[in-house]
Amino acid sequence: MSQKKAITLYLHVHQPFRVRQYSVFDTGESHDYFNEPNYNSERNNEAVFKKVADKSYRPMNALLLKLLREHKDFKLSLSITGTFIDQAEQWAPDVIESFQALVATGKVEIVAETYHHSLAFFYSRNEFEKQVTLHRDKIKTLFGVTPKVFRNTELAYNNELAQWADSQGYEGILAEGWDPILQWRSPNYVYRPPATKNISLLLKNYRLSDDLAFRFSDQSWGEWPLTADRYTDWLRQATEDAPLVNLFMDYETFGEHQWHETGIFGFFEETVRTWLQDKDNTFTTVSDAITTNPPSDEIDVPYTVTWADTERDLSAWNGNRLQQEALKYLYRLESDILRTKDEQLINDWRYLQASDLVYYMCTKNLDDGAVHAYFSPYESPYDAFLFFMNVIRDLRWRLIQDHKTGGLHG
Repeated sequence: MSQKKAITLYLHVHQPFRVRQYSVFDTGESHDYFNEPNYNSERNNEAVFKKVADKSYRPMNALLLKLLREHKDFKLSLSITGTFIDQAEQWAPDVIESFQALVATGKVEIVAETYHHSLAFFYSRNEFEKQVTLHRDKIKTLFGVTPKVFRNTELAYNNELAQWADSQGYEGILAEGWDPILQWRSPNYVYRPPATKNISLLLKNYRLSDDLAFRFSDQSWGEWPLTADRYTDWLRQATEDAPLVNLFMDYETFGEHQWHETGIFGFFEETVRTWLQDKDNTFTTVSDAITTNPPSDEIDVPYTVTWADTERDLSAWNGNRLQQEALKYLYRLESDILRTKDEQLINDWRYLQASDLVYYMCTKNLDDGAVHAYFSPYESPYDAFLFFMNVIRDLRWRLIQDHKTGGLHG
């Protein structure tokens, strides 16, 4: 019997702790960096989380559970950041329970990543590994599973990361299926990273993924309004001569980035139903995709590729002087911060490592700049930088005042 054609659906669940309007006059006085007093502000983490829980997490999890129960071949994979979990535990514990219900079906896989959605792999390997361990332990505690496949923050990937993940025993790793690294090849196969022994590489089909994540409600798009039948036809074409198609996107695509009014929930349900009407089609988790499909070729990625902006590199987070300075001073504090063994201080420092916070400092123009502005809770990249650096100053003050370390390594 021939192998079924598979959709590998992977959704990334994340919320950062946004820095409040933290002025220089707050330094040395208050250390509540993430508690924006204005509840109506986009910097108010509690308000934002509760809004997205209502618009996205609750309705989408209910739909996913319905589909998992109705269709024996429906499966998916999730990555859930520690910062999301920390907020859900505080403000919406029922959301955690709804994710636990999904995993309990046995058809939802959790993917490994950094706890704090950081870029630590590129700045501190020790800190990176600590955050991966923290995330693994939290996932085990909440869901009773140990992830077997790894994804780095923002799908930031290169050969070195794949070799690290291989050395840690991961079976697979995820990355962007960017044309310059694929060259003549298709993202709809499993690949092997160079100089690795046991790990496989799954690449996002960015065209079909972004049709939902970015273009679905764009009325200027030539394919708007997109129907489930037409999208399913595209999926069939993608898998005509290939075993799978990898749809990777933010979980918040459903209900937050694409609002309920766009029809995204009904579209998704109908797409699942239409795809599975064909007995030769199925869905697969990332691990099952790797187990079922041996690598077809080796993919060499000597430089870092991400899933953001037209360049698909790290410039969304470190492309200007503001971002470079912020990251430099943040990671220079590492040794002094960790030496204190002050859990609150360490946690505050780690929350600052969320890639979102430097993403908000991006000063790009045109389409990329519009995307950055859409996600940012600040009036300008300069405000994002200013509030962030004021927090860095206060972290130094706490080191000097409470721990007598000086904080001068930063």
